[in-house]
Formats: sequence, structure tokens, C-alpha cells
Amino acid sequence: MINFNEPPFLGMELGYIQHAINNKKICGDGEFTKRCNAWLEDRFDSQKALLTTSGTAALEMAALMCEIKPGDEVILPSYTFSSTATAFVLAGARLVFVDIRPDTMNVDECAIEAAITGKTKVIVVVHYAGVACEMDAITAMASKYDLLVVEDAAQGVMSAYKGRPLGTIGDFGCYSFHETKNYSMGEGGALLIADEKHNEPAEVLREKGTNRSRFFRGQVDKYTWVDYGSSYLPSDLNAAFLWAQLERADDINEDRLASWNRYYRAFSDLAAREKLSLPVVPEGCVHNAHMFYLKCRGLEERTAFIAYLKERGVQSTFHYIPLHSAPAGRKFGRFAGKDVHTTVESERIVRLPMYYGLTVEDQARVIEAVQSFFASSSTRF
Repeated sequence: MINFNEPPFLGMELGYIQHAINNKKICGDGEFTKRCNAWLEDRFDSQKALLTTSGTAALEMAALMCEIKPGDEVILPSYTFSSTATAFVLAGARLVFVDIRPDTMNVDECAIEAAITGKTKVIVVVHYAGVACEMDAITAMASKYDLLVVEDAAQGVMSAYKGRPLGTIGDFGCYSFHETKNYSMGEGGALLIADEKHNEPAEVLREKGTNRSRFFRGQVDKYTWVDYGSSYLPSDLNAAFLWAQLERADDINEDRLASWNRYYRAFSDLAAREKLSLPVVPEGCVHNAHMFYLKCRGLEERTAFIAYLKERGVQSTFHYIPLHSAPAGRKFGRFAGKDVHTTVESERIVRLPMYYGLTVEDQARVIEAVQSFFASSSTRF
């Protein structure tokens, strides 16, 4: 079976983990945590980056940093993972879901303004597949209505919009280093902060409500409980695992892009004959090959396609079930405007195997299976 995903492993991970153990510092904010934070800041020109226990934790921190109050509304796409929504529900917000664009599967920037009310506090964008949302229009709208922007860039590490790294354009950016992401620490994430006024409050929030970070910098002679917070700080063992990959981030990125481009070239003829639809990367966007998806003509064809690939030893998958149609989505929010594309497009999409180290030979097997299915699909659907 050709797996849908295999977590990246470069070879230095175990050595760095052993180094952390030898240093007798395996809790948070050790040597490797600091290395990773500094790398993120330097590589993406972010004034502050903080590793977290997960991408979900980064979103939860961002939601709390937005100072959500009961009754505040948050606008977000319905086509996203539950973490995007749950983080703001936990902070006390009501969710306002809007439609997506069928080309990028990102939030439809043209649907946002009509969803804004006097209660709106935040616009949350999700950079699906590492392809940027239309951030110029969204940030201009946020400025017009005095709203905050949170980027769910869980899939967007190493992607950019008009030369700006994803996660650094809004007020807060959230990365994920889950095992399914391009760079992994098993479970992990990072919060990027645009305005330095949020730095110390974020440190307090991340360190159980204490000013421990100020203490270790010598700014106070003892640390104490100063505000609410939680434990969003990952182990340095996890950071050591991640560091081995950040050191070779470009190698990983180039490998994935090569696989993505092979898929795209192989299926271009099928797309030209309207057998399937391929991903769209708008001008000005640099993507990171986080995933390669294609779109079938509908749910029935997609179901048959996934089964067909499985029979030929190829694992594929789909996501997401639109949040506004889920029980929790109905409980915590509402859909603004019409669901023109969200449900229809969510029923068409299929993700193919994509990971660092996917061999040309295995990819050729995937390509052959896909081409074989669509060669005869017109007679069945």
C-alpha cells in the first residue's frame, strides 16, 4: 500500500533528542525550542514566534489574545478543520460561517463584508493546501471595520502571498507541526505575533499565567502568577525532533514541490478533457506543496474513485465535512449568505499521497491508477 502520508524523518532527529536529554533540559523553552523560535522569526521575518503544543493550541492562544467577549462574532470559512472553530468557541465567540471560492477552496473574500455586523470582532482566514487567501482585500476590509485578522496557516509553512510569508500578514498567525504537515514534531505548532505589544501577554498565557519568561530574562527577581493562562509550551524533545527538519526545510520543500509538479503534469491532459479538476495557485501566491488534490465530478464518482485506488494499493482521502452542517456548527454558529460552493466542492475533492521522500516509482503507480480510473469513468458516471 502506498500510504497517503508518511511523517518526515531526516536522520538527525534522534541525535538531537539525545542531546536534549544529555543537557538535562527536556521541558519547554530549552535549547531546541529557542532554536526553532529563532528560525521561524528569522526565516519569515516575524517579530515574535512561540512554539506551542499543537496548531490547535496556537489557535486557542490567538483567540484568547483577541480578547473575545461574550456575544462577539468571528467570521470564518465553513470549509476547515474543527480546530479553527473550536478555538474561538472556547474563547466565547459565536461563529459566522461564509462560503468558499471553488478555485482555491479558500474563504471567499467577497462574501465576508456582508457577514460583518456590529458584533464582529475577528476574521479568521484558512490558507487551504498552503495556497494563500486574497489577503489584500481581507486586510483592507479588516482595517475598514476595525477588525482583527487571524491566519490559520496550519498548512502554510514556507508559503507566501505577494512576497510575504503566510502567518505574518494578519495580527496573529498559527502554524501546525502535526505529523501530517510538511514539518513535524509529532504534535506541535507555533504562534506568530505581528505587534510586539502582544509578546509578553502571549508569554504569560503560554506559561500557565505566570511571568516566568521575564524571570529567565532577568527582568524580575522572582516569577509569580499574574493572569490567566495554560500550558501551551511543548517539550524540548519535540522541538529537537522539529529542529532536524527546519535545518533542511528547503530540501523538504523542493522534494514536495517536485512531487506536486509531477502530479500536475501527469493529470493536465485529463483536466483539459474535463475529466477532473486540478488545484489552482493564483498569481502572486507561492505554495509549499502541502497537498495534491483533484476534484471528481461529484460524490458518487469520488466514492468510487477512492475505492478504486484502494484496490490498487493506493491510499487516498478527503476532507472536510463543512462545519456549518455539523452538530457543533449548528450549535455554536450560523452560515451567512448562501452555501453556493462549500458543500458541493467538499464532496468532489480527493487528496493523493504526498509526503517528503515519496519515490518516483510509487508516484508513478499512483498516477497510473488515477489515469486508469478516469479513462473509463465517463461510461459509469
